[in-house]
Amino acid sequence: MTEGSIPLTVLPSPRAGDQPVPAREEAAGQQAPPGGGCASTRGCGSGATGLDPEIADKIANHPCYSQEAHQYYARMHVPVAPGCNIQCNYCNRKFDCANESRPGVTSRLLSPQEALAKVKRVASEIKQMSVLGVAGPGEPLANARRTFATMELVARDCPDIKLCVSTNGLTLVDHVDRIEQLGIDHVTITINMTDPEVGARIYPWITFRGKRYTGTEASKILSERQLEGLAALTERKILCKVNSVMIPGVNDEHLVEVSRTVKGMGAFLHNVMPLVSAPEHGTHYGLTGQRGPTPQELKALQDRCAGDDGAQMTMMRHCRQCRADAVGLLGEDRSEEFGPETYAGEVTYDLAGRQAAQAAIERWRADVRATREELRLSADGITRPDRTVLVAVATKGGGVVNQHFGHAEEFWVYEAGENWARLVGTRSVERYCEGPSACDEDEPVLDKTVRLLSDCAAVLCSKIGNGPREALGAAGIEAVERYDLIESAVAAEGARLVARLPVEPVEPADEPRAGRAPLAGHLVAKA
Repeated sequence: MTEGSIPLTVLPSPRAGDQPVPAREEAAGQQAPPGGGCASTRGCGSGATGLDPEIADKIANHPCYSQEAHQYYARMHVPVAPGCNIQCNYCNRKFDCANESRPGVTSRLLSPQEALAKVKRVASEIKQMSVLGVAGPGEPLANARRTFATMELVARDCPDIKLCVSTNGLTLVDHVDRIEQLGIDHVTITINMTDPEVGARIYPWITFRGKRYTGTEASKILSERQLEGLAALTERKILCKVNSVMIPGVNDEHLVEVSRTVKGMGAFLHNVMPLVSAPEHGTHYGLTGQRGPTPQELKALQDRCAGDDGAQMTMMRHCRQCRADAVGLLGEDRSEEFGPETYAGEVTYDLAGRQAAQAAIERWRADVRATREELRLSADGITRPDRTVLVAVATKGGGVVNQHFGHAEEFWVYEAGENWARLVGTRSVERYCEGPSACDEDEPVLDKTVRLLSDCAAVLCSKIGNGPREALGAAGIEAVERYDLIESAVAAEGARLVARLPVEPVEPADEPRAGRAPLAGHLVAKA
């Protein structure tokens, strides 16, 4: 294998008994709704029905905007923006740990010239790196000169890389012209509230036009400016993703209204993320005991935002809350492989090699998509069965169940049922530093994993040892060894598991009980 080539897994042919019963016809010919989002609730992958061709092309290889693309394409963030113009109670940009992955964290700042050299080195080695973003460690548009200088350099030397900016939105409307001129066609805005009373509990202060504001006045200015910027971007057909941090007891109930508002203004995706608030991170919320949501609470809120009684908004379910210097596929960070010594001096950009590698990826994606269509698998809101369970998957990407249980640092969680497989979230086993010095786990990793997956009926993986299998079984979680297309495996196992559910399912207990009957309480409520 040559340096930088993309290893692609050989997809096995469907096995007898594994194929689900042919699904009902999926809705065809849907148009993108005028209020924003995409017509399919499957996650706005590039193969989603009803997408405008121009939008489909924009998200085809963008790992954040396309759930499908994130299995194949990588992203890179360059930390060129140190300053910030607002203070969030969940943010502390001064803390860094090699084992930590939080927004706003970086090991070192880069100049625009250093950022260009690093981008050329990373993109030439990680040839599936398709997107460059500036997301910190501060506010990119409060550092507009550095941010836009970086984008200009990359657009000049790396024309095949998509450009993205993440912003708190306070000064966004002032920079829309420049964003459009530079071809930055993906912008993420963090909008945690539209009600200033809620915002006053999240933002202690903002600095706007040389003056500091506090309380509801600060939040009112921030919210109005965010929505004005969102409207200006969507008017120019620049795709907008809205990030919201779910803070239990603060804005969790309010975020359904936020989702409804941003959809009405043309936002393409809404990404509701969990608050990260460990005390050792040094944030206000962490030091005052504000907890983050459980995975179950997060999914329930995302379902409400997407549901008929909520905003009916298209939700991003595969976010990993990346560092400001993240490199690689979502869910991995290879930034340490690219220290300053790796991009010192002249760096040649391997455009031809990148084009060849990405062409191979697209051929593989087409094969996977064809297999999925042949199996008649569905992930839209129209053909969702009445009874589904949650199934966790260990995967290294490529659309295949292909990872050993013991090697997984995260699990992809799917709703599973007859002819049905829909990604609803990811859960990390060892993600955030939990000790002030050594980042050690107080709880054994296996116990933490079992607890994390307690609402899942099964775990799919390529291999699993007897010890983990027994621990999962004691918590009522079935371990299944498979090596197959994810959607095929999830739908097949989901149909089998649902068939074993009691007619009237037992309500789930607050904590997993040893010896609990498998599948009891695993039925998923219909969103």
